[in-house]
Amino acid sequence: MAWFKRSKTNLETSARRRDVPDGSWVKCDHCSEMMHQKQLEAALYTCIHCDASFRIGSAQYLEILLDKGSFKEADRKLRSTDPLNFTDSKGYGDRIEATIKKTGIQDAMRSGMGKIHGITVSIAVMDFGFIGGSMGSVVGEKIARSIDRAVKNKCPLIVISSSGGARMMEGAYSLMQMAKTSARLTLLHDAGLPYISLLLDPTTGGVTASFAMLGDVNIAEPRALIGFAGPRVIKQTIGRDLPEGFQTAEFLLEKGFLDKVVPRAEMRDTLATLMRHMHSS
Repeated sequence: MAWFKRSKTNLETSARRRDVPDGSWVKCDHCSEMMHQKQLEAALYTCIHCDASFRIGSAQYLEILLDKGSFKEADRKLRSTDPLNFTDSKGYGDRIEATIKKTGIQDAMRSGMGKIHGITVSIAVMDFGFIGGSMGSVVGEKIARSIDRAVKNKCPLIVISSSGGARMMEGAYSLMQMAKTSARLTLLHDAGLPYISLLLDPTTGGVTASFAMLGDVNIAEPRALIGFAGPRVIKQTIGRDLPEGFQTAEFLLEKGFLDKVVPRAEMRDTLATLMRHMHSS
């Protein structure tokens, strides 16, 4: 039950970040400095004082990365069912309905085709605002179909992760997506097509343990929390203090789990450069 309480808090915080009205001021969670909403938007929702990235929705991230008007969404009507009749503080079906109404999307991922600096790409973006970006059967299927589109169009694949992990309300159906997405990625390898994985804050649990860390190139935003179990769980399990910066993007880069840490303002150009080097039309 505690998981749901934490998730609800995170979702409410994320919603406030995205829905701050014009003319108001915003406080950075990392450095506690204040900035005007328009300053935040101009900086692509990164702190103007410490460069920490604010969580934003999938539509906003697509707008930042892709050429204007190039995104063609696919599979937008896919939505989860309730195969286990799962109930916690409310029924899973009711939770899905409420989240769809709140976010305007059917599940925790948008996917489709777009262009970055004129380069065609199959892209899938997780949305933390939908039940903590948790991975259920719909997320797994959208990634699988995104891979198929990349193979069909002979173009790179970009998957952008922001997730609390597997969606417990779908039980084994959710855990199956780890194997499904990992296996499906072999099609890209066999076709000689690049896969770039972009990890945002946070990327944890089964998402980290599957497709998020399987990119030909793994990139993260600065200070992103990336790991399997959370640092508090690990600390309680091993009974000792963790290294400074443990599970941050910078820590993982130092240890060789990431290839690059890139500020949000530089991400679009970085992705285009990587795709040019990795893939020729």
